[in-house]
Amino acid sequence: MGMIQEFKEFAIKGNVVDLAVGVIIGGAFGKIVDSVVGDLIMPLVGAVVGKLDFSNLFFVLGSIPTGNAGTLVELKKAGVPVFAYGSFITVGVNFAILAFIIFLMVKQINRLKKEAPPAPVAESVTPEDIVLLREIRDSLRR
Repeated sequence: MGMIQEFKEFAIKGNVVDLAVGVIIGGAFGKIVDSVVGDLIMPLVGAVVGKLDFSNLFFVLGSIPTGNAGTLVELKKAGVPVFAYGSFITVGVNFAILAFIIFLMVKQINRLKKEAPPAPVAESVTPEDIVLLREIRDSLRR
């Protein structure tokens, strides 16, 4: 029974639950960023560069089978080795955008979490018995 209790304590600790929530939200957030990159940013970048779709930028490293149209998807299905640098560019841009968004989020969270300035230190109050002893001492010195 001890191991089950230990596991329950481990599983319900705040850090484990926070991590699980973070992984779930991160997965969903990753899909949103994929959509932003694939559907919004990459078409704009492709229009500026002159290509509409980076995902179809590749070099064929093997021989193309006869009757194949030569698209990346078809070549991969046929088992033809391809150097798909366009997909890499898309993933790199995706990562850069995701990293920048996370940076902005952490920056905002840190700004909101800034500690309040420390309260001014109150003057230390001398206990009454010490004050009386000092008065007696001072009166004896005179």
